[in-house]
Parts: sequence; C-alpha cells; structure tokens
Amino acid sequence: MESIGLDPPQREDDHVVPAADMGEEGDPGQALDNLHKTISDCHQCPLGDHRTNLVFGTGNPRADLVFVGEAPGREEDLQGEPFVGQAGQMLTRIIRAMGLERADVYICNVNKCRPPGNRDPAPLEVQACSPYLLKQLEIISPKVICALGSFAARTLLTTETRISHLRGRFHTFNGIPLMPTYHPSFLLRNPQAKKEVWKDMQMIMETMGLPGKTGD
Repeated sequence: MESIGLDPPQREDDHVVPAADMGEEGDPGQALDNLHKTISDCHQCPLGDHRTNLVFGTGNPRADLVFVGEAPGREEDLQGEPFVGQAGQMLTRIIRAMGLERADVYICNVNKCRPPGNRDPAPLEVQACSPYLLKQLEIISPKVICALGSFAARTLLTTETRISHLRGRFHTFNGIPLMPTYHPSFLLRNPQAKKEVWKDMQMIMETMGLPGKTGD
C-alpha cells in the first residue's frame, strides 16, 4: 500500500516530533504525555479542522499488548477516547475474556481525528497521522500488537491483502509480532465471526503467556 506508506517523505512544513520532546528515558508515560501535548493542536490534514477532540490513545504506557484500530467514530470524537461506543464495549469484553482489563493494555487508532461520516481515512490523512502512531508504538514497545480490522492491518503491514486472509497468523511489524483480526464493529454485524476472533486472541494469549479466564 505505497499510497499510505508509514514513512512518507517529510515536507518542510511537516509537524515532526523532536526526540527531545519524548520525556526522560525509561518513562513511557511521560513520553506519551509529551507526544500528546505536542500533537494536541495538529492540523496537518483537513480532519483537524472538523474534530471535536483529538483521540490520542488510552491505557497502560508500559503495556505488553497494544490494540490499533482505524480512526475515531462519533462517540470517540465527542469523548476524546478510543473505542467507547458499542464497538468499544465489544472490545472490552474481548479484553476481559483474555484475563485482562482495559487499563492493562493500550488502545489507539491509526488516525487521531474522526473522518466525516466515519469513512476510511484518505491516504494523505494517513501520511500526516501515521508518524504519531509509530512514535506511540516506539515509546510503548509492546510484546504484541493486535490490528483491529482491515484498515489498521493493511496500514501497519503495508499490504492490500484482505483481513480474512491476514488474520489467523502472526505477522511482524518492526520486529514485533502483529496479529490482525476482525474489527469489533464487524462482530456486531456478524456475530458468527466471534469464534475466529477468539482463536486469534488465544494465539496472542499463548504468545504472551496469559492463561485467560476460566470458562471463556
């Protein structure tokens, strides 16, 4: 997916996050806070002109597991937090079935601002925002990344392959195991796919050494 590559050429007016703003070494929480402050007024693409809130990310800055979605929806834009609507409730149930809580993991999106009508972010919008996601992942340095849905998986893996062909096995993103799976909103429309997602989560749990919840 060259048109939405994760390392686009920088223009002179591009908003580059300087290394000096990343907080003291060994403090990912401070580093994420500094990054959030740095990009809080971002207008590198048109999405910034129409947002209610920039939706940065939430969770444990030292998380072993990071979930990456596509972009904020209406509720996320209003509240400034990722995955807080019905899809977010589904994600919370998945996380708890793994024996974890939302506070144990980190949750973010490829894009930090809501696209109009919840459409897919445009290539230039991804080019403008993806360096922030890359910095988040660099700061957190998780053991596993879970890409939620086709858009997140294709963006992180720079591929056009369908999510149905990507899921079910680990891929690698900058040396980190990455598991693509169906987006929670897809599960709301297609509950029969929950079994496939749970298989993906079980592979993540095995890799992370998680026992999960008894009876799930």
